[in-house]
Parts: sequence; C-alpha cells; structure tokens
Amino acid sequence: MDIELTYDMVGTRLRGIGGAEITYDRLGNRPRTLGSWTLEYDRLGTRLRAVGAAEITYSRWASLPRTVGQWSCEHSKLASRLLCIGPHELRYDHLSSRARAVGPIEIVYDRLGTRPKRVGLPGESESLSDDLLLALFLVLYWQEERAAAARRE
Repeated sequence: MDIELTYDMVGTRLRGIGGAEITYDRLGNRPRTLGSWTLEYDRLGTRLRAVGAAEITYSRWASLPRTVGQWSCEHSKLASRLLCIGPHELRYDHLSSRARAVGPIEIVYDRLGTRPKRVGLPGESESLSDDLLLALFLVLYWQEERAAAARRE
C-alpha cells in the first residue's frame, strides 16, 4: 500500500504522512504537532525532546538520539547513520545518508532524489501503525535536520 507524503505549496515542508497532519509554529520553522501528538523541544528550541508521550534522550556530547520512549537507538561506529529505532531497522542508499527504508516501510523519493514523495507499506493495511508513524516521522525529521545543517555550513 502506498502512503502519500504531502508538502506545503512551496514544496519544502512536510505537511502530512498519510492521514496524519503536521502543523508548524508561527514562523514555520519547526513542526509543532504530528496528528494528535504534540512535539516538544528543549529550552533553546533546537532539539526535539518529545513526540506525544515518547520522550527523546540524546547523547551528551554528540547530540545523537539515544532513546525514543522505550526504544533504544543504535548508530553506526562513526555515528554517521542511525541504524535502528527500537525494533525498526533502517536501510540506506549505498554510500549515502539517505534513508530508503524504516522497518517494513520503503521510502520513495522524487525524480531529483532530494525529497521523499511517498512510502510503501507491504500488505493491504489502511494506515500506518502509531509505532511506524513515529519511527518514520523521526527518520524524516532528523534527515531534514542534517540536510539543513549541511546547507548552513
């Protein structure tokens, strides 16, 4: 089953994953809600601290996500890639940091390969489970954060 990812009119901000709407703050910089979940940030507003009831903890020095709720996060040896979020393994393009799959979800990119266009879920389920929605959102969010940081440098 294909689930469409929707973007704003300019095409830069992710506005929805299937039926889960994503809203942004007044300046339009940070997502504030994902469906019915509220997103919370640290005091400086730089790191995502919680999605609904799932708190996110980070490593002290490298700012890598360590846990998401009850799930632990694993990273590659050089910390360049997130390998899994809880039970959901991530797969990437060869020699790239672009995620191609989160657990059973395949991510399909647009023609230029810069923006996720839709996700494919095997089977005939009507929507993503909450666990898969959370994992997919976090992967896409952190991937966009890395890309934005690289553009600023």
